Amino acid sequence: MPPSTPSTPARPSPDLDTDTGLDPDGAPDAYAAELARTRAFFAVRAAGWDAKFPDDGPRYAAAVAELALRPGDSVLDAGCGTGRALPPLRAAVGPAGRVFGVDVTPEMLHEAAARHPGAARLLLADCARLPLPDAALDAVFAAGLLSHLPDPLRALGELARVVRPGGRLALFHPVGRAALAARHGRAVTPDDLRAEPRLRPLLAAAGWRLVSYTDADDRYLALAERTADGPATPA
Repeated sequence: MPPSTPSTPARPSPDLDTDTGLDPDGAPDAYAAELARTRAFFAVRAAGWDAKFPDDGPRYAAAVAELALRPGDSVLDAGCGTGRALPPLRAAVGPAGRVFGVDVTPEMLHEAAARHPGAARLLLADCARLPLPDAALDAVFAAGLLSHLPDPLRALGELARVVRPGGRLALFHPVGRAALAARHGRAVTPDDLRAEPRLRPLLAAAGWRLVSYTDADDRYLALAERTADGPATPA
C-alpha cells in the first residue's frame, strides 16, 4: 500500500532534510514493501499520535537520562516519530552538542519539526541506510523501533557503524512487553525480538554488548554498548 498523502502541504522547516538516505526503489521488493507499510501506517496517525499517549513524556526523559549523555555529545533518535525524545536529548547534550532525528515517515518528521523547532536536525532516512559518517555519534536512542524494522540485524549493524566504540544504544518503550501485548489483545510470545534471550545475540551480531535489560509493566529499556570490533556480519 502506498503511503498516504496529506490533504494540505506540510510546513517547510529548516530542521528537516528530506534529501537523505531513503531509497526504497533500490531495496529488495519485500524490504521496500515493508518500509511502505510502515510509512502508510504512521502517515495517517502522525497528527494525533502524541494525543494518544499524553503522559509518556517523563518516561522518555528518564530513559534518555540512562544514556548518560554529556554536554557536547552527538546523539541520534532513530525512528524519532513526532520527536518526543528530542527535547530531553537536546537538554542533555546542550547547545554545543548535536541531535539528529531519523524517521521513514515524512508526516511524522513534519510533526516533530513543528512541535520541537530547533531541537534537532531531522532526516528522512531508513535506519538501515543512514546519511551519517562512521563513528560520528556518541549514542543512539530508539523508542519502539525494533518491531518496525524490515531487517533488524542490518539496521542495528548500521546504528553500530555510526556510533563510536564504547558509545551507547537505548532501546526503549514506555510500557513493557506484556503490557504492550495486552494493549493490543495479544499474548507475549517467545519469538519476540525484544525478549532478552533473543535480543542479546542479535545485538552481539550487530556490534553491541547488552549491558542492562528492564522489562516491567511501566518500562522497557535495553541498554547496549558499541563493541570495539563492530558487527560480526556486514550491516
